Amino acid sequence: MSTETSIGIPGQGGAPEVREQSSLSTAGARNLASTTKSAPQMQEISSRWLLRMLPWVEVSGGTYRVNRRLRHAVGGGRVGFVNTGSRLQVVPQTLRELPALHGIEDDALLAALADRCVRRDFGAGEVLAAEGEPVSEVLLIAHGRIERTGTGRYGDATVLGLLAEGDHLGDETLGRPSADWAEGARAATAGTLLALPRAAFAELARGSAELRGRLAALADGAGRPQNKHGEAAIELSAGHVGEHLLPTTFVDYELAPREYEMSIAQTVLRVHTRVADLYNKPMDQTEHQLRLTVEALRERQEHELVNHPEFGLLRNADHAQRIQTHSGPPTPDDMDQLLSRRRGTRLFLAHPRAIAAFGRECSRRGLYPATVELQGRRVQAWRGVPLLPCDKIPIGADNTTSILGMRIGEDNQGVIGLRPASIPDEYQPGLSVRFAGIDATAVISYLVTAYHSAAILVPDAVGVLENVDVARRD
Repeated sequence: MSTETSIGIPGQGGAPEVREQSSLSTAGARNLASTTKSAPQMQEISSRWLLRMLPWVEVSGGTYRVNRRLRHAVGGGRVGFVNTGSRLQVVPQTLRELPALHGIEDDALLAALADRCVRRDFGAGEVLAAEGEPVSEVLLIAHGRIERTGTGRYGDATVLGLLAEGDHLGDETLGRPSADWAEGARAATAGTLLALPRAAFAELARGSAELRGRLAALADGAGRPQNKHGEAAIELSAGHVGEHLLPTTFVDYELAPREYEMSIAQTVLRVHTRVADLYNKPMDQTEHQLRLTVEALRERQEHELVNHPEFGLLRNADHAQRIQTHSGPPTPDDMDQLLSRRRGTRLFLAHPRAIAAFGRECSRRGLYPATVELQGRRVQAWRGVPLLPCDKIPIGADNTTSILGMRIGEDNQGVIGLRPASIPDEYQPGLSVRFAGIDATAVISYLVTAYHSAAILVPDAVGVLENVDVARRD
């Protein structure tokens, strides 16, 4: 029986006219025709600029060792805090980030120091330390921003820098009989800090042989010749005349250099034999399953290079290379400060929302950043340095994120990516695809593995602009 279609005729009454189908329907035609189709698409794929820009060093033996000159300066990282109800307390183990407590193994001593910290809330504009006044306590910043202040050449007040959560003030005076504030501290925003009285520290030091030994070692290291980076000095003589007695020297190395092991990202790809055998024209199902799996692994690889606690760039950037925004949003002044903290900055890496926020700040000042050509594409730049998007940099619940500036390459003492020199069944550099058998349900398994890591060769290779506010404000 043929299919019939009822069609009403406008303006006329009666039953609608019935017309027989006069040609093959599209539903029937599709049974004899192949549709034009795309390859499987994937929304997760990003530009992955970090993976593309990092120079990759092939590692034999699965471990890469970073040898450096001996450093006398240690510690200087950030302390952590925990809230229990309304009670704020410093995490005792993180007190090892204070140079005077670096390497202390006595957890009970650290807990006793944490218990002696006193909470103090402060308001914007409050003076927390006055230049030239005696230091009576160490300040541990739990929340808010604090300006380091000083006096200019002509007596005017100056801002030397900004401190934020986890930073500390006055800890360099621990172990000295007395000391004065070399610079002042003023609250830029409201916040909270914990104050550790020097008297309480001295009391605990008198009862701890380990702490007294650490303070003595710290004083000994501070008295040794060292450069501005804390490295053991290389004795030189310059500008002399005649038969001047030349100094003797040698370059001392760290006895326990840091080693980076290969990290791993893996999955097992499963494809039924019936699909692989019968449904492989015009597109190979196994090939496209593998292609999308590899894309997902590469996305995870970039995420690890940014966020991994052991080698991720955000977590392993040196404390001295972390700076704060002056007002919240990323301004040209902030980017200039980030750029100036290292030689040969090759690229900035930021979340797309941070790049948009920087663009808004430039527009407010009537600035229009130039673009540069990079790998055949035009990308936004600042001072000629590409500003590349990376959605793996997290944005916190308070709409703040970070912007990274980095130098790259072994020859430049920068950041490098690490991958194995060669692996069995290599599909792409550092990535292997291994046939893992066929099970009793006729499903083929492939083990897909990516090996990777990253190394910061010297501390100033990476800088971080922190607490970048990306929220839009009118």
